[in-house]
Amino acid sequence: MTLTGLYVPLITPFDDSGAVALHALEALAHQVLDAGAAGVVALGTTGEAAAVSEAERGEVVDVVASVCRERAAHLVVGADTVQALRALRDRPEVSAALCVVPPFVRPGEAGVLAHFAHLAQVSPVPLVAYHVAYRTGQELSADALRRLAELPGVVGIKYAVGGIDADTIAFLAAAPPGFAVLGGDDLFISPLLALGAHGGILASAHVATAEFVRLLELWRAGDLVAARSLGRGLAALSAALFAEPNPSVIKAVLYAQGRIPSPAVRLPLLPATPETTHAALRHVDDLAGVPG
Repeated sequence: MTLTGLYVPLITPFDDSGAVALHALEALAHQVLDAGAAGVVALGTTGEAAAVSEAERGEVVDVVASVCRERAAHLVVGADTVQALRALRDRPEVSAALCVVPPFVRPGEAGVLAHFAHLAQVSPVPLVAYHVAYRTGQELSADALRRLAELPGVVGIKYAVGGIDADTIAFLAAAPPGFAVLGGDDLFISPLLALGAHGGILASAHVATAEFVRLLELWRAGDLVAARSLGRGLAALSAALFAEPNPSVIKAVLYAQGRIPSPAVRLPLLPATPETTHAALRHVDDLAGVPG
């Protein structure tokens, strides 16, 4: 299995009572797939997975799996532990699990590789590693990334290192065949695609799904002028959507657009400020005039 194209890491919408708004979640999944996304991610960090209960996790996966089954779309589920992975055993709609590099403990490259080898051995579905060193504290060299890609059962990586560095260039210059490199830093997705990334897992695509799909198509077709122009506009939008901790601003924008019943997030996150929300909405409007 090769994961290519755009994947939207779905928020977990809440209603005014604080409960998960399952109908809104279902509608969001349909909307992004209608706009051209190849699939969705449930219960990632954008979905506030750490703030939902086990019962809510099951409800979220039920709803999104039903949509993906109906639409023949890929479903990736955030699952970082053996227990969470085993819970996917009876989920035939799940294409892969998104597993973050172990945070905080900084086990070293050998420890990361051993960790993913163990998870892949027990997982009923293939794994996509989530490498986000500025959050986990664990750097990975280009060589370690290649060795990660060689592990049986690890089919891709969400690559989000906060920019373009020497290891990014070295890794993408010789990315293993059949291994999906999916950009996970919305602000840097256009240059990552230029370097050879196969797609992206992009929270900003909640509010500009078709435009991000178009960006991938432009880079794939080699239309550099249009891709650079659209990439600049989407980078500006992404910066505005991430001006406060994710997904606070995205939820505020979706609420303003009437797509979710409440902009609520759960602690430790706080709702986006009106100023940041208005700025993001202006970028959404500006994007409509960007060619591409």
